[in-house]
Amino acid sequence: MSGDGPVSGRAPIRVLVVEDDPVAADAHALYVERVPGFEVAGTVHSGSAARRHLERDPVDLLLLDLYLPDGHGLGLLRSLRAAGRTADVIAVTSARDLAVVREGVSLGVVQHVLKPFAFATLRERLVRYAEFRAAAGEASGQEEVDRALSALRAPSPPALPKGLSGPTLESVTRALRGADRSGITAQAAGEAVGISRITARRYLEHLVDSGRAERRPQYGQVGRPELYYRWLSPA
Repeated sequence: MSGDGPVSGRAPIRVLVVEDDPVAADAHALYVERVPGFEVAGTVHSGSAARRHLERDPVDLLLLDLYLPDGHGLGLLRSLRAAGRTADVIAVTSARDLAVVREGVSLGVVQHVLKPFAFATLRERLVRYAEFRAAAGEASGQEEVDRALSALRAPSPPALPKGLSGPTLESVTRALRGADRSGITAQAAGEAVGISRITARRYLEHLVDSGRAERRPQYGQVGRPELYYRWLSPA
């Protein structure tokens, strides 16, 4: 692993990926390994497997799915804290319940990452966590304490173009990511989300402009090209 990164010169931050979906677990582990200064200590698919792993091999950070086959991730985290396990946690979840977010913070969850997410999203969270972890020594005053804590806060997302909304963008993104390899047309995306073809195309073009999707013309039976949009997996 490259030593160039936010924790250059330090021991790698060891991460345990806890995710019930084997395909997602492998993808998350691959993402972690691509961030300089981090290494994957293991990948497990249940809370009980996580406990067994941590008994023999403690880690620095858990990448923790909150919905596990043998219980909620926060239940696992409570038991780990009771056992004296102090590893930090980045929660990976589709849950949007802010009560769950608040409880997670009280148990040591330093970041929440909502599914589905791209590599860039997790990389940004890991880099910020590394910056927070690297802060050491005694703070000279309140400003230095605030600066250390601010490393964990994600930047405000860029404003959407006029007329586009965040919830609809999420819906179009889900439809796009759920399409097969050939992609999806604006018409199909609109029908899946419940918006017009023209509106769907505006959202799809926004995803193309932001580098998260690509458009390709495909020729149908009548010989006229139709635009298909395809989600771009992280390189």
